[in-house]
Amino acid sequence: MRFRTAFSIIMATLFLGPILWVLLGAFRYGEVNISFQNFSRLLTYGEGLTTYLKNTLLVVVVTVLGSLFVSLFAGYAFARINFRGSKVLFIAILSILMVPHASLLIPLFIWLSKLHLGNSLIGLSFVMIMYQLPFSVFMMRNSFEAVPKELDEAAMIDGCGRLKMIFLVLLPAVSPGLITVGLFAFLASWNEFITALILLNDGSKFTIPLMLVNLVRGDFGSIDFGALQAGIVISAAPCVILFFVLQKYFVGGFTAGAVKG
Repeated sequence: MRFRTAFSIIMATLFLGPILWVLLGAFRYGEVNISFQNFSRLLTYGEGLTTYLKNTLLVVVVTVLGSLFVSLFAGYAFARINFRGSKVLFIAILSILMVPHASLLIPLFIWLSKLHLGNSLIGLSFVMIMYQLPFSVFMMRNSFEAVPKELDEAAMIDGCGRLKMIFLVLLPAVSPGLITVGLFAFLASWNEFITALILLNDGSKFTIPLMLVNLVRGDFGSIDFGALQAGIVISAAPCVILFFVLQKYFVGGFTAGAVKG
């Protein structure tokens, strides 16, 4: 028992140590231990922190809403509608997982340019939705399959159409899986770097991860570690807060999605 306690303390220290170091560096400026000077400098860095936050939030909102919309109806279709080629289409969607995202960036860059979505936050959002498609559809299909089909039959007997049945009857039952999809879409789009780096070339459209990389480069090779650590805190805080708020739904979504696969 003592060994387990000591081991747990050591592991917790290893994981929490870097986080505490970043927090201390973010709130320390010179000899002042508690200061918001590092955060205030980010407001005027580059295009300004507010611009980077707005860009990131736009990508996040479009990605999350798009992923929820597509996965909800696609998951229902694969779970409840027996149409020709459904298995082949489902496997084709899952096969996206086997393709490295980096290998898709150049073709995507070309296609987005042809569609006049190059160097566009909306274009970046569409790419992020595509990245989330396999996991999102898989999760929602399993969530719908975990719901008894008798609910569908009872709703139709009461006169519900298909759309009304999905939103009023089935949606509350699959909400943990939907929240899990939204949480993963948020984390992926909020933290995405390589795709944003390739698809965006205008500094006014950069997101938070690109801002952090520019901070690392610094001017003439110098690095403002205080501002960098403040940027890391700003980048990580929403992810940590959202995970703790939605933790029980997150676990419930995976439990429901594991019933059938």
